[in-house]
Amino acid sequence: MKSVVYILLFSAVATLSCRKSDYYLTDKQVITDNGGGTGTVTWSSDKTYLLDGFVFVNDGQVLTIEAGTVIQGKTGQGSLSSALIVARGAKIIAEGSSDRPIVFTVEGDDLEGSVPLESSGLWGGLVILGNATVNTPSGESFIEGLPISEPRGIYGGGFDDDNSGILRFVSIRHGGTNIGEGNEINGLTLGGAGRKTTIEHIEVVSNADDGIEFFGGTVNCSNLAAAFCGDDAFDFDEGYSGKCQFLLGILHPLKGDHLAEHNGAPFPGPGKPFSHPEIYNATYIGRYPLEGSYIVLFDQNSGGVYKNSIFMNSVKGVGIEYKTSGSSYDMWVNDELQLVHNLFHQVANQKTDSVFTLFPYSQALTDMQQMLSQYFLSGGNEFEDPGFILQNNSYQLLPPSTVFENMAEYPSGWFEQVSYKGAFGSNNWLDGWSYLWKEGIIR
Repeated sequence: MKSVVYILLFSAVATLSCRKSDYYLTDKQVITDNGGGTGTVTWSSDKTYLLDGFVFVNDGQVLTIEAGTVIQGKTGQGSLSSALIVARGAKIIAEGSSDRPIVFTVEGDDLEGSVPLESSGLWGGLVILGNATVNTPSGESFIEGLPISEPRGIYGGGFDDDNSGILRFVSIRHGGTNIGEGNEINGLTLGGAGRKTTIEHIEVVSNADDGIEFFGGTVNCSNLAAAFCGDDAFDFDEGYSGKCQFLLGILHPLKGDHLAEHNGAPFPGPGKPFSHPEIYNATYIGRYPLEGSYIVLFDQNSGGVYKNSIFMNSVKGVGIEYKTSGSSYDMWVNDELQLVHNLFHQVANQKTDSVFTLFPYSQALTDMQQMLSQYFLSGGNEFEDPGFILQNNSYQLLPPSTVFENMAEYPSGWFEQVSYKGAFGSNNWLDGWSYLWKEGIIR
């Protein structure tokens, strides 16, 4: 494969040229909620909808959003925050398309470049709550980012086939309002979302907190992108056990934490089931050579699977929690944490003894660390240049070859059977509909 051309993208979030909008913002309809929710209603693409405060789709209600619709959130922090929350027992049917995506953004965004790419925390985000399993003692929890006085913020319940609706071809931009005491809203929050919920072709760009966070649940997701967020690109908590395929995560050049953070049980735990997502075909890009956090972190008994994925440009590799009793290391020993047939490029000095590391590390753990080092090779992982080109404020992420050797087999059923590693093959699934593509960031 050809070598990577990598230039630090300090200007990637500041120097992009403006573009003409593909959407004509017409009549604006202000949406408020005094407790009655949205009702069962359709938001049509001939209007722009402005969220004024926290707007809920209440239990039993269905909100349908037409393809091409633009939803804006009022600016403001604390009690003046705005967000759309689909409560437990409600549904959202937001089916955009590759030529008419649904856009969530901040008030005043003309979609022509009036809001700079790097702007974040300007409004809240999108929250979907369901009835599926979470590993708290009560089997329920209260979603972060909302006032604790709001009873519609409860999620969970143990019904894993729950259906909260459809999100397809949806772009979420510039969110992550802080409602107080470091309590920010993620771009997309999924709390106890069940496996009959559809989440496909979603991007979150420049959110002040995580891009997409899973709090328990069983929802399966495909074609997710999270870029330039203030914390993690993806966060998996409270016993999430769904399947994910084709994930793209890109760290901001100067801020942000992990590409993916995996937490098995809420602190102090332990709570079961521990988080165990199955993830195939991820591409995670850090900010090498600058110091940063782990590219992937497994903590609090979290397990999970990464196969046929690409990890690149990170000073630190994969961090695995170790405790004398109960930890993510034990999940690895029991084959419930697997990192198999992945490519690593410019990660942890390209050394097998530093890609998978235990934390907190001490010399007493030398033998265990050696076992992880050996696992790098026995698991079919490789140091390999995927042939991407990262320069001129853009990422060219289509591999020069879409046929890879040493592929992990895909389970039968939900996963798409492909012959390549990472989030992209010969086609760019962000093409045409996403902010990242339209701004020329992803090619």
